[in-house]
Amino acid sequence: MARESLVGNVAQDLGLSPSQLAARKARVVSEGSEQHFRLDPHSGVLTLTETLDRERICPHSESCALLFQLFFENPVQLIRGEVEVRDVNDHSPVFPEREVVLEISETASPGSRFSLESAQDEDVGINGVQNYSLSPNSHFSLDVDRGKGGAEFVKLFLQRPLDREEQRELHLVLTATDGGSPPRSGTAQVRVVVLDANDNVPVFSREVYEARVAENSPPGQLVVRVSAADPDEGSNCKVRYTFTSERSRRLFSLNAETGEIHIESNLDFEEAECHDIEVKATDGGGLSAHCRVHVEVLDVNDNAPEIALSSVSASIPEDAPPRTVVALLSVRDRDSGDNGRTECAIEGDVPFSLTAAFANHYELRTSAALDRETTAEYNVSIVAT
Repeated sequence: MARESLVGNVAQDLGLSPSQLAARKARVVSEGSEQHFRLDPHSGVLTLTETLDRERICPHSESCALLFQLFFENPVQLIRGEVEVRDVNDHSPVFPEREVVLEISETASPGSRFSLESAQDEDVGINGVQNYSLSPNSHFSLDVDRGKGGAEFVKLFLQRPLDREEQRELHLVLTATDGGSPPRSGTAQVRVVVLDANDNVPVFSREVYEARVAENSPPGQLVVRVSAADPDEGSNCKVRYTFTSERSRRLFSLNAETGEIHIESNLDFEEAECHDIEVKATDGGGLSAHCRVHVEVLDVNDNAPEIALSSVSASIPEDAPPRTVVALLSVRDRDSGDNGRTECAIEGDVPFSLTAAFANHYELRTSAALDRETTAEYNVSIVAT
């Protein structure tokens, strides 16, 4: 939707006339750093201040909600609003590489699977990648699997044995299609190079390795060691390990000789609670096997609470009755569990108190009669823990 597009009529929803809205000095305050909405106090209409880019605001998130607060000054009142940003199918699936080369031995058994990198689509939900298809051929079909974290693993499934003397290379087209209306698609060329005989495929000691690491683990820390054995001799028994996705290479490093996986860059629990990694073990003859590594990221208390002051009265009369609202504020903490639960309190002995409003929102009120001749002003310190 374009800038200045209508989001809703606040006055109508609240049962107020535009004149009441203006008289109460209503205004909109966004909960984030960006002001996405504008309120016309004369009509009560809420409009966009800019075109919203859902992929920038809520990357890789199924749901996307922008929160705002409607603040009335006379009398003081705070109403919480939420605007859902709905995804439109404005991105096509894209493969990391336009051409993929697979080297497969002619002795590979029917039923063998060979990993391909999945396509990425910046859209979410039904507008994201929904299915894959392979160009018609006599040897391969597709096998698509999902990991615990929702990651897709696309594999070629060998249905009929290869014969290098009959056909040295196969050229296939892999297509990813999203669920939009109309749907969008992206393609990658798959070139299968048929290798001469190498009798044994590497075999991993486990199909799935699982590991748990704290999000503040330093780069270089060992996560897990994968191991594959090959009973062949010479170069055909020497196994080298590689990642099958570029995202895994950004977060983790893999020793090609030992199979040890180390942390490459800082992990963030708030960004991703787990990572699904696929490791390929390839012997000297070009045969390969795959295992999956599921890394669970443990939350640590690495985010301090944040206090946002929605409104404050710079002055109040000394005859203001107790429990007069002076300020409105909210507290949030990006950590989870106990690390994300906050407590809010006033420091020092001052005639003010905090009252919980809703969902980590508080009202600062007077708690006793005020006397300007005794104390002309107060500095109130509020601490969130």
